[in-house]
Order: sequence, then structure tokens, then C-alpha cells
Amino acid sequence: MNRYSKQTRLLLAIDCIVFGFDGESLKILLIKRGFKPEQNNWSLMGGFVQPDESAEQASNRILKELTGLEGVYLEQLHTYSDPKRDPFERTVSIAYFALIDINKYEAQLNEDYHAEWFSLKKAPKLVFDHERMVLEAQKRLQYKAALHPILFELLPSKFTIPQLQALYESVFNATLDKRNFSKRLLATGLLIKLSYKDKASSKRGAFYYQLDMKNYYSKFQAFLNLIPNPDNLLS
Repeated sequence: MNRYSKQTRLLLAIDCIVFGFDGESLKILLIKRGFKPEQNNWSLMGGFVQPDESAEQASNRILKELTGLEGVYLEQLHTYSDPKRDPFERTVSIAYFALIDINKYEAQLNEDYHAEWFSLKKAPKLVFDHERMVLEAQKRLQYKAALHPILFELLPSKFTIPQLQALYESVFNATLDKRNFSKRLLATGLLIKLSYKDKASSKRGAFYYQLDMKNYYSKFQAFLNLIPNPDNLLS
């Protein structure tokens, strides 16, 4: 095999920031690192790119191997290449973030890797530069949520307005007025009201809704009105 001469080899890794929403708060899926350095410390989902696969293929493979998840929303975040980010060996990492419905995939978690969900506000200390990855993934999620319907990837196909408000408040770390949020949300014309309610949280119950994807792309800017301080977010 021909190789470029006088070049130093390095490892290419994948790290996945997996976000989920349990109906109350935004959470992140972490695992116990299974090898040195930092063995048994909390880490993002990760692994190495193999010679016969692309970074995208590796990210999907790693997610499936470690969690049993496939076909989820997955987006490349950033490449982390500080020469000293991994003290064991020179490793460049390509980070991705994924969005899943916790209730849909909870039973598929791989027990071999001790995966656990943590609230973002109570997440443990992470190895290497993984905390930086999480913070940057949060910022990207906020930005994307202002322009695209990606937060609905964290919800079941049917949801209530209180659930959606809790999700927005968790993602943007803000408290939203209940009446104003509901009014602005319904004014978008992008929700389809269903005929039945969720009565688990209260006797009165809350109607279920679905996102109207047929009209979303022609009216997606309507969701900007739901974002706290959108001018600061999108500047």
C-alpha cells in the first residue's frame, strides 16, 4: 500500500451528544468509559472511525452499538483537534448531536455500557473536552430550534402544549408565560388539534396536537415568535 511519506499517523474518533426529553426536562445520555485513560468515568457515546467507513457511517454504527438506536436525527457539530485533548494518543474527534424521544427508545439501551440519562443541569463531570462539546451542542440546538422543527424530534408524534412549553423552557433555559406561549403557538397555524386529551397530568386534561408538516416549510418563521430573545440568539 502506498502512503504519504514522513507523515505522522493519528486516530479519528466520533463522539455523539445524545439529547432526549422526558416530558419535563432536557436530558443527555452518557456512558461509563470502558478503557484507559479515564476508565469508568462518565463520557459521551464514542468510538473510532474504521478504515472502511466514513465519519457519518461510523457515527450511526457507534450509536447503534452503544444504544441500539438507529434512524434518529443526527447532525455533525464540530471537529475537535487540540493535540493535547487526549493524553493517551493523538486523536481528532468529530462530534455529532442526536435528538431522540426518550419514551420511544428507552427499552433499547445497551446494558453492557451502563448508559444513563442525566438532566443537563445535573450531569456529572465528563472526560477530556466532552463538556465543551455538550455546551456547544446546546448552543447549536438553540440556534437550529429557532429556524427548523428539530425540537419535535424530541417529542412523540402527538403532544400537548404544556409538554411543548416545557421542552422550549428546558432547551432555552427560560421561563415562558403560559398564556402567551399558547396564544403564539396556536397563532402559527402549524399545529393540528386532535380530538382526545392527555389526562395523566390533570383531571381536566390537555388536548393532543400534531405538527402540520405540509404547511411548515412555508410558515416556519412563525416559530421565531416562540423563542426567548431571538435577536440575541440569531445575531
